[in-house]
Amino acid sequence: MFGKLKEKFKEWTKKIASAGQESEKEEKTTKIESKKQEKKKPSREIKVPLKVNYPFITQDKEYLEREIKQREEFEKEWEENKKKEESEEEKGFFSKITSKIQKTKLSQEQFEIYAEELEMLLLENNVAMEVAEKIIEELKNRIVGKELLKKEIEDYINETFKDIIREILLKPIDILEKIKLKNAEKEPYVILFCGINGSGKTTTIAKIAEYLKKKKISCVMAAADTFRAASIEQLKEHGEKIGIKVISHDYGSDPASVGFDAIKYAKKNLINCVLIDTAGRMHTSKNLLREMEKIVKVTKPDLKIFVAEAITGNDAIEQAKSFNFSIGIDGIVLTKQDIDEKGGTSLSVGYVTKKPILFLGTGQVYSDIEPFDKEKFIQKLGL
Repeated sequence: MFGKLKEKFKEWTKKIASAGQESEKEEKTTKIESKKQEKKKPSREIKVPLKVNYPFITQDKEYLEREIKQREEFEKEWEENKKKEESEEEKGFFSKITSKIQKTKLSQEQFEIYAEELEMLLLENNVAMEVAEKIIEELKNRIVGKELLKKEIEDYINETFKDIIREILLKPIDILEKIKLKNAEKEPYVILFCGINGSGKTTTIAKIAEYLKKKKISCVMAAADTFRAASIEQLKEHGEKIGIKVISHDYGSDPASVGFDAIKYAKKNLINCVLIDTAGRMHTSKNLLREMEKIVKVTKPDLKIFVAEAITGNDAIEQAKSFNFSIGIDGIVLTKQDIDEKGGTSLSVGYVTKKPILFLGTGQVYSDIEPFDKEKFIQKLGL
C-alpha cells in the first residue's frame, strides 16, 4: 500500500523545498540591490558638540564650573548614543545574515506552481477529489510563509502531510465494547453486512466471526443471501471450518426472515453476536436497495457494515455513498488491502461518507483481518 504515492510524494516534496530556497535567493538578491541603492543616499548628519569658547574671562567660579559640567555631560551622552547606534547596526546586519544562511520560507506563488502537480499525484493514487482538495488547502495553510531551517523543510512538509492524513481519517468504533454493552441488556449485538457482488463480503463475515471468537465473543451467522447460487453452502462451509453455527432457509426465501430467525436463535441460546450476510447488489439498483431497507427494518441491526475492495478506487467510494444514502451505513471494511499499491481508497472512503473504516482484509486465511489503526496506516506512508 502507498508504494506509488510515497515515492512520487517524496519527489514532489524535494521540488517544492527547492522552490522555497529559490524564492529565498530571489528575495535576498532584491534586498542586496536595495541596500546598494541606499548606500548611494547621503548618510544622516551627525551633530558633533562644539567646544565652548568664552569671549571674556569671568571671575564667576560657579558659572564656569556649571558651563564645564554641562559640556562634559553633553559630550558623554553623544558618545554613548553613537556607540549604541553603531552596535545596533552591526548586530542587525549580522543577525540578518545569519538568519538568511540558516532559514528559508515558501511563498504562496511558489506553492501554487506545484499544487496542480500534487493534485494529479493524489488523484492518480485513487484519492477522491474532495479529499485531494482538502489535503492541498491544509498543506498550503501550514507551510506557506513558514520560516524553516533549510535542512528541515522536507521533513516538515512530510510531517505536516501525515498530520493532515491523521485528521482526515476517522476514529474506528470499538466493536468489542459495543457488543459488551448490548449483552449487558441481555440482548445479542446484531451486525448486518452489505456490498456489491464479488467484494469478498461472505469471506469477510467469516473472518470477523473468527476474530470475535478469539476475543471470547460467541457468534451465529445468518445466510440471508438467498439469491446467489451456492451462497448458503459457502457460508455453511466457513461455519464448519471455524466452528460457528449458520442459520439458513431455502433459496428464494425472504432474506429478512433469515435474519430475524438468527436473532431469535441468538436470544434463546444466549449468543453474544449475530452476523447477517446479504446478497450482493449493485449500488445503482434501486429495487435491490429497497429490499435491503426491508431487511434493516425487520432485523434492526446495531451496526451496518459496508464491504468493498480497496483496489476498486473511486468505484468503492461511490458504492459506499449509495449504500449510505439508502440504509445509513455505520462503518466500512476494505478487502484486498494487501494488494492495494495506491492506498487512496482507504484514505478517501471514510472522509467522503463520514463513516469510519473498521477492518482491513489483508489475505486469504481467516486470520488475515485486522482492526483499522490510524497510526499504523500512517506509518505505511513511509515518508
